[in-house]
Amino acid sequence: MEFKAQSIADFLGGTVEGDANVTVSDIAKIEEGKPGTLAFLANQKYNKYLYETEATIVIVNLDLELEAEVKATLIRVPDAYKAFASLLELYQQSKGNKTGIENPSFIDPSATIGTDMYVGAFAYIGKNVKIGKHVKIYPQVYIGDNVTIGDDCTLFAGVKIYEDTRIGNACIFHAGAVIGADGFGFAPTEDGTYKKIPQVGNVIIEDLVEIGANTTIDCATMGSTIIRRGTKLDNLVQIAHNVEVGENTVMAALTGIAGSTKIGKNCRFGGQVGVSGHITIGDHVNIGAMSGVSNSIKSNKTVLLAPAMDIAQAAKVAVVFRNLPQLREQVLDLVKQVAKIKTKLEE
Repeated sequence: MEFKAQSIADFLGGTVEGDANVTVSDIAKIEEGKPGTLAFLANQKYNKYLYETEATIVIVNLDLELEAEVKATLIRVPDAYKAFASLLELYQQSKGNKTGIENPSFIDPSATIGTDMYVGAFAYIGKNVKIGKHVKIYPQVYIGDNVTIGDDCTLFAGVKIYEDTRIGNACIFHAGAVIGADGFGFAPTEDGTYKKIPQVGNVIIEDLVEIGANTTIDCATMGSTIIRRGTKLDNLVQIAHNVEVGENTVMAALTGIAGSTKIGKNCRFGGQVGVSGHITIGDHVNIGAMSGVSNSIKSNKTVLLAPAMDIAQAAKVAVVFRNLPQLREQVLDLVKQVAKIKTKLEE
C-alpha cells in the first residue's frame, strides 16, 4: 500500500516541505533509507544522514534548521519521534488482523470468550476463563483455570498464564512470558534441606501493561503480585512474589525485583538493576543500569552504582575510581618516602 506525503502529513497534523505528491510503501532507518521509504529524524546525532539519505520522505521536528540542501520531502511535526511511533502503529495494523479459532486448540466449555477473537493452533484455555473482545491468542499459549483477560489484549506465541491471574484491557504479552508461576518461597529445615512454602496468591495486571519476551511475574505467597496500569517491562525481567509495581513504571532487560518490594509510579529502571526484597521505592525514581538497590529510596531520586547511591555522590565515586591508578602510585611513593625518613631517624 502506498501513501502520499500530503496524506501522511494530514494524519500527523504536520506540514509538507517539498513534493507533497511523492509516495512511500515502506519504512526505514534514516541511515538506511531507500527510494520509496519513509524515515524520521529525532536525534541530533543522526542529523548528517538527513543530507545523505535516499529515503523519499523524512519526518523531522518543526524547529530543525537545515544546513544544506535535502533531497527528501520533509514532513515537519512538533515531535518527530512520537509522530513516527503513530505511523508505525498504523503500519502494523495495516499488515492484517487475525481472527477465528485454529485447530487443534482447546477451549474448555465453561470458558467465556468475546467477539472478534483469534486463537492460534495448540492454544489451551482452561476452566471458567473469561476473555474479552478483540483478543489475540497466538499458538501454544496456555491460559489456566479462572483467568480473566480484558478487551484488546494480545498474547504472543508460548505465553503461559497460570490460574487465577487477572489481566486488564489492552495488554501485550510477548513470546515466552510466564505470569503466575510460584514465588521463590522455601523454609530452611534443621537437616539443611528446604521445605517448599505453598504459593496460594495470584497476579493482577492492570490496563495498558506490556510484558517483554521471557519475562516472569511470580504469584503472591498470599494476596496478589500487582502490576499497575501503564507499566512496561522489557525482556527477561523477573518480578518476585508479592511485589507491587506502580503506574507507568518502565524496567529495562535483566532487571530483577525481589519479593514484597513496593515500587511507586513513573519510575525508570535501567538494564540489569537488582532490587532487594521488602523495601519501598518512591514515585519518579530513576535507577541507573547495573545498580544494586538494598535500601528504600524516597521519591524523585536518581541513583546509580552498587550499592546504589544518589547521583551526586555516585559522580564523586566515579571520579575517585577513575583516578585509582594514579592514587595508588602516589600512595606507594609516600610509603617509600616515609620509609626513607624512618631509616634516617633510626641512624
